[in-house]
Amino acid sequence: MSDRDDVLQAAADLVTAFAKNDREAYFGAFSTDASFVFYTLEQPLLSRDAYQALWDSWRLEGFEVLRCVSSNAHVSLQGDVAIFIHDVATELRMQGEQSLSQERETIVFRRQQSTEKQQKGRWLACHEHLSALP
Repeated sequence: MSDRDDVLQAAADLVTAFAKNDREAYFGAFSTDASFVFYTLEQPLLSRDAYQALWDSWRLEGFEVLRCVSSNAHVSLQGDVAIFIHDVATELRMQGEQSLSQERETIVFRRQQSTEKQQKGRWLACHEHLSALP
């Protein structure tokens, strides 16, 4: 597989884990130093741990992903960094109420170093920026 295909697969796995509410797989797709900018929050989240803590508090309030569909994907490779852009339609349940959002998202992936010779490292997300579609 090409680097582009590897990034597209990493992004698809991330979206699938989110859509399935699979906390371990979803957060496992991010590096520990990942940062997150969500238009719905006043402040950026500056680590994976910070986002996980917020996610866990949402779950206690009844947060559940019902559906998440990615479209219009584009990948820009920059050496060991890849910029993935897509549109995302997400249906959520929060405190018993369902909502549908149409958003645009940028996820920056960074290739992790492989410990084995002649094997490419895994692509992990190191930054996510979510915006409402105009």
